[in-house]
Amino acid sequence: MKKIVLDVYPDSEGKIYLRGSDYHYLVHVRRVRAGAVLDAVLPDGAEALLTVLGVEDFLTANCNITVKSAGTDCSPIYLFQALPQGLKMDLIVRQAAECGVTGIIPFFSENSQIRKKPTGNAISDGSGSKTVFAEKIRRWDRIIKEARQQSGSTIPTTVHSPCDFEEIFIYWKNLGPDGAGILFHQNPLAPGTLHDYLCNNPVFAAAAIGPEGGFSPAEVSRFLAEGFRPFAVSGTVFRTETAALYGTAAIRTILAERSYWHLKKNHPPGDA
Repeated sequence: MKKIVLDVYPDSEGKIYLRGSDYHYLVHVRRVRAGAVLDAVLPDGAEALLTVLGVEDFLTANCNITVKSAGTDCSPIYLFQALPQGLKMDLIVRQAAECGVTGIIPFFSENSQIRKKPTGNAISDGSGSKTVFAEKIRRWDRIIKEARQQSGSTIPTTVHSPCDFEEIFIYWKNLGPDGAGILFHQNPLAPGTLHDYLCNNPVFAAAAIGPEGGFSPAEVSRFLAEGFRPFAVSGTVFRTETAALYGTAAIRTILAERSYWHLKKNHPPGDA
């Protein structure tokens, strides 16, 4: 574990007090004792060093903030993920947190195997069992924390409650007008490249990933009408969990390295 992801801020004297699962993990699993120095990340992404003062009943530590805000090498990235079957969403959430995704927005797609109950407060995983949204969110929040601590990501990743297809466009519009939305689709709809779509220094970027059966034609049309640009990886069709990782990682790499690359215009045959 590279960094401890904290859910609390230091008090006015610069001290942190840890109880519950954080205390249990550090004291009983990692055997942290007084005098230990730990790397930590505050809820806002600020980085800090904790010097442990005591571990009786609760852990007390001095908190020395070393980096005041979350450091990032690219614009925020959002993942619009159609809900997949089984435990695939757990893997998607974990990898998105490792990749530094800012927001994960799960939604019900026309071809999703996972379905919402008529009451709207629970979902089915395809096996007949029902799980309340709140339980899923708590599980995903735990996965995010574990992933950030393992990877050392200083970007606070938030996962939202699963929503209907149309609701994602409300979220999309609320992000603002200066973003780049990319629709990862099995069938090529346009010759555009990720570099083309991301070269204008977008304030944020978003990747839309379909379920196991892909997006329906109507859903594709809806995304395009809302300004998303289509992209397909030539020569392969990814599983939905692989597509989520590939898409967010590719976007982050391009955005992080954009100061080092330059787009070149294609020249007609015979031109120098």
